[in-house]
Amino acid sequence: MTVEKGTWISMISSCFKPHEKEKRASSKPKKEVTKQASFQRLSLSDLSNPSSLSEDLSISLAGSNLHVFTLAELKVITQGFSSSNFIGEGGFGPVHKGFIDDKLRPGLKAQPVAVKLLDLDGLQGHREWLTEVIFLGQLRHPHLVKLIGYCCEEEHRLLVYEYMPRGSLENQLFRRYSASLPWSTRMKIALGAAKGLAFLHESQKPVIYRDFKASNILLDSDYTPKLSDFGLAKDGPEGSETHVSTRVMGTQGYAAPEYIMTGHLTSMSDVYSFGVVLLELLTGRRSVDKSRPQREQKLVEWARPILNDPRKLGRIMDPRLEGQYSETGARKAAALAYQCMSHRPKQRPTMSTVVKILEPLKDFEDIPIGPFVYTVPTETEKPKEDEPKKDVKKDDGHHRRKHPLHHGHRRHHHRSTRSPTIHSETALSQNQRNVLNSPLHPKAKGA
Repeated sequence: MTVEKGTWISMISSCFKPHEKEKRASSKPKKEVTKQASFQRLSLSDLSNPSSLSEDLSISLAGSNLHVFTLAELKVITQGFSSSNFIGEGGFGPVHKGFIDDKLRPGLKAQPVAVKLLDLDGLQGHREWLTEVIFLGQLRHPHLVKLIGYCCEEEHRLLVYEYMPRGSLENQLFRRYSASLPWSTRMKIALGAAKGLAFLHESQKPVIYRDFKASNILLDSDYTPKLSDFGLAKDGPEGSETHVSTRVMGTQGYAAPEYIMTGHLTSMSDVYSFGVVLLELLTGRRSVDKSRPQREQKLVEWARPILNDPRKLGRIMDPRLEGQYSETGARKAAALAYQCMSHRPKQRPTMSTVVKILEPLKDFEDIPIGPFVYTVPTETEKPKEDEPKKDVKKDDGHHRRKHPLHHGHRRHHHRSTRSPTIHSETALSQNQRNVLNSPLHPKAKGA
């Protein structure tokens, strides 16, 4: 189904007339677009004077996949924005978990959702809300968070998303008492996020995300990553243009240096930010951490010089991994992060190249075997005196080899007189049971 450009413009303009035919707009079933590539995507520049248009909202959404919710409906969904449903707050405003009943709207299945309410006194405003509706209302990809609908009544601006049960990468990676993310999961997250950025950069009308960071990467129940928070996104340069000139926006520690200095925005600005997040995944450290010693507070300055030195790489790898990572994969990921964070934008790889490099890393099998376990034989298992003694092996029958990259992290050899087997996953399971679902958006400021 084709979506007319005028339809999208009138959809947005209807926000300036919140009371017109509100009941009729919310009661009609909304159709979905199955192929977004069949129409020319609308951008903010097309909305130079949206208040001059006055088509009815329900007609405007006839070809879209967004639902228009009333404020009353969202109060029901979130139990009156109850504090018990509060799951976080970012630069946009507070986020509440809700549940859509299958009887709420024809064609809308029952599902948990996350509802973001614009804080009128916050860092972002109507323009950022509008940007999010425009981009996520038209873009669909497995690694972009799904925008289900929105609400625009009087001064109220709300967004309704699919609920992401594991919250943000920031919470999963840096929260003090959470279980450490395994190496394969970290590479899965890096690859999925890279695919999301590549999709944006290579669209028919390119998009520059501009705020790629750990807190904007949300995780599904199986740790599938999805990019969220498109409030700062910009349409990329077209034709002979090489960049987009804009005021500097973003987050300290993630923004590309040339963008900070000149305000010139390109897809390579996103590539730099991706390199920073990849470095966070490798080291388990935040891009900026004032609690660390002075020389280690800025992650890129401290770690980047080491990334191309395999002999020293183990010094900066996340100690919470306890050496359980692929030596080959770590070297390749470190070299990729180094290249993404090059001070020369033209030397950075495209996101499609990044995807190709990351694709095999999650499947490397040269991960060292877990902690050494000595099994104490029982009386019946003790070898007879006249039989030759067999070599004592680990419970999986393999000898553990020292990890070449993991210098300085000691291994503890466990002996047990109580149980013939020691399960190293016990602590992990206990931690996971104590971890609550993370918010859709953390408390870190959006920019």
